[in-house]
Amino acid sequence: MNFRILTVRLLRSLVGLMIFAATCRGEAGHLNLLCWTEYIPQAVIEGFTKKTGIQVTTATYNSNEQMLAMLRAQGGFYDLVQPSQAYVAALIADDGLTPIDRAKIPNWRNLDPNFLGLAHDPENRFSVPWLSGTIGIVVDTEAVKKPIQTWADVFSGEYRGKIVVVNDQREMAAWALASVGLPITDISNENLTRIAPVLRQWLPQVAVFDSDSPHTALLDGRAVIGIVWSGEAALLWQQNRKFRYILPKEGAHMFLDSLAIPARAPHQAAAEAFIDYCLEPAVSVEISKAYPYTNPNVAARLLLTEEQLANPASYQPGNPKLRPLSNVGNDTTAVDEFVGKIRAETASRPGRN
Repeated sequence: MNFRILTVRLLRSLVGLMIFAATCRGEAGHLNLLCWTEYIPQAVIEGFTKKTGIQVTTATYNSNEQMLAMLRAQGGFYDLVQPSQAYVAALIADDGLTPIDRAKIPNWRNLDPNFLGLAHDPENRFSVPWLSGTIGIVVDTEAVKKPIQTWADVFSGEYRGKIVVVNDQREMAAWALASVGLPITDISNENLTRIAPVLRQWLPQVAVFDSDSPHTALLDGRAVIGIVWSGEAALLWQQNRKFRYILPKEGAHMFLDSLAIPARAPHQAAAEAFIDYCLEPAVSVEISKAYPYTNPNVAARLLLTEEQLANPASYQPGNPKLRPLSNVGNDTTAVDEFVGKIRAETASRPGRN
């Protein structure tokens, strides 16, 4: 073989190997994170990169339905997601998650056993608890003088145009189902038809639909009452004790948001490293400070202040009607479309009661 040809081939091989090595470094050193808006402190992401060298790219969503749509649109791109427990179950059933290698997560030992082995992932093969909470009613007690005890009290008509609710259509269906005495997980056509008049009465009364930062509307006075995540209620209580958090008389459900690795995630090792980092007690405390939900990390809770632990929205006393929403029914798309259609219909008739 001509020496010149051999030299060119060797150089091409060397360049190829260099490109391959650089690509491998890039693959190992990157994490594509799909998470709720305002749910992972930027300082935590930066701390993870500083410790591991792994660069993090984030994309956000403001509802579980949007998260599912993004996963379906870009399968094989995201490495880590934050589904609520009902959607963990849905993703598992659809083969949408990758089993987690627990040997790569030594900080697993810090988790409270009460948040493990739940119905949505009984063996905890696919999900790791992030934060837990409830959805309830927040009242500005300086503006709302009547006692508020039920979902229907919020939508009595007296607070029309001064209500904020989380922008989660599955939740809206759950409130309506509970208000008429139906199980919140019983998503049959018959039950959806039954709650349609309820939602048609309620939804036009809402001034703000916001899952990103619903407490803001209460702070700035656009709303005097709302249905929000407990962590949002906790932020309100921290800033002004006039805000009261109420679990409705019909019963409420607890939610548990988790970290999970999508099927065909390209950087599973980076995802597991991020999970383990977030379970470090000091890191988990930073997460609680920014988002004061109930922290499933026992070691982190030992580091919280007395005031943080006394926040009634973060750590509520036991409620016998508090139950996990372990499934969302047989068809999440059907519920989303059902409530979305009613919202579209009633949006053009805001004066209806």
